[in-house]
Amino acid sequence: MQVLDVYAGKNALARIKQQGFSADLFDYMLGASGGPKWFVLAGLDRYVFPEFFAGRCRPLNIIGSSAGAFRFACFAQDDPLSAINRLAERYSHTVYSDKPTAKEITEKGRALLEYVLGENGAQEIVNNPIIKAHFIVAKCKGLTQFEAKPIQMTGLIASASANVLKRKWLEKFYQRYLFSSPNSDLKLHDPNNMPSYSVPLTSTNLPQALMASGSIPIVIEGVKDIEGAPKGMYRDGGIIDYHFDLTFGPQKGLVLYPHFYPKPVPGWFDKSLKKRLPHATSYDDVVMLVPSDEFIASLPYGKIPDRKDFETMPAAQRIEYWQRVISESDKLGQAFKDMYENQKIIEKIKPIAFT
Repeated sequence: MQVLDVYAGKNALARIKQQGFSADLFDYMLGASGGPKWFVLAGLDRYVFPEFFAGRCRPLNIIGSSAGAFRFACFAQDDPLSAINRLAERYSHTVYSDKPTAKEITEKGRALLEYVLGENGAQEIVNNPIIKAHFIVAKCKGLTQFEAKPIQMTGLIASASANVLKRKWLEKFYQRYLFSSPNSDLKLHDPNNMPSYSVPLTSTNLPQALMASGSIPIVIEGVKDIEGAPKGMYRDGGIIDYHFDLTFGPQKGLVLYPHFYPKPVPGWFDKSLKKRLPHATSYDDVVMLVPSDEFIASLPYGKIPDRKDFETMPAAQRIEYWQRVISESDKLGQAFKDMYENQKIIEKIKPIAFT
């Protein structure tokens, strides 16, 4: 069984055929939103973070939203393997009451973050000279900034409706904020011309920015007045950048993107819009590592985890399932390692196609 599919944009494919496949090709890495879906990528992270990019001498910009931001907060710590294992272990064992409030889920999220970062994690991330972390957060405008559910829901419905008509109209409701490692020169280009605003990370605002990046509207409380950023309410970075429709600069390297699906969705509200696809040019320089359909079919219940598992499975059943997926995901990390070391990856790469 082939467990891992590898896809590449046209520029990435040409460079790999010309130069071979190596970590030196990459200047960027992406981590998408998706909550527990990430568990299927845990084995890839356990290889890529501590081994694939080991010994790197020039900066690697890692850009994450929501669950991707939490993963990359692990990558940029001094011991990324221990950190990613803490995240997988604690997140997969999360248990809520039968009808959890946003307050309860928020408190569990903060406790998870404190456990993953530990005493020195925030400082290690900020001071990392090579692994440059960038966390995407959505600053709310209008009704979306309020915590009262009826008001917030009205704002969500309005923003979702605007997004159906034109993705760019999301900027009427949200602004993209990038909380970035100090002294980073990362530039984002959005083909929809939605602006991006940058705030330097500090050991103080990093936990706030991370929590905001994973603050799902209605489900989790937003984070108000993040230190160093304009005053206001900040929520889940996946609202604008769920699976990404961006290009990056100024470096000309490729983008490594472990992802749970072969076809990314630009924003959170685009999940039900089958015709809303990323621009092909946003993926010209991208290499995607994706669990194969065969591998997913071999998992318990024939699917990858998702947030609905909290509602549809008793806690013990869900935890056992998630633990099994995390364990099985090591096969993806091993497959990538083998393909890289024997350079068979060049034979396995498929073109990225969104049609």
